[in-house]
Amino acid sequence: MHAPIGLFYGSSTCYTEIAAEKICAVIGEQWIELHNIAEDDITTVGNYDFLIFGIPTWDYGELQEDWENCWDQLSQLNLSGKTVALFGLGDQQGYPRWYQDALGYLHALVINRGAKTAGHWSAQGYNFEASKGLTDDGDQFVGLALDEENEFELSDDRIAQWCTQVMGEFGLLR
Repeated sequence: MHAPIGLFYGSSTCYTEIAAEKICAVIGEQWIELHNIAEDDITTVGNYDFLIFGIPTWDYGELQEDWENCWDQLSQLNLSGKTVALFGLGDQQGYPRWYQDALGYLHALVINRGAKTAGHWSAQGYNFEASKGLTDDGDQFVGLALDEENEFELSDDRIAQWCTQVMGEFGLLR
């Protein structure tokens, strides 16, 4: 039997991979199976009822290359009955008008494919100009927002709090 949560991430510079590993460690390896989408088939998301997707935003609001490579395939999957939590990495200072845009693109895709989402995260305390990763009211990100470039020291606490929140929203006890 496999773990109930599949965590899928794409990572070019290892920061998203490190965040994924930290999430796995906080929640517990018995709960999560890690999948690097550069190496694992994205269709294996079908093996899980609970999913966590990790995506960094590149440059001016672009998808990371591994996500871009499987985007069409992911867009064809039926995610009905799945609950998906998202986390994203971005740079608030270097790209303040595109902070967490890829997070927003991925959120729109999973909603469009029938998934229920979990893990919205307060936008309070962040410093950026615009983001496609915000909820309609602009008060929350559609997932955990991490900035390893400018707020590295906040990431561990944010991950720990978010993991507790997500496990509660998934209805899974640790």
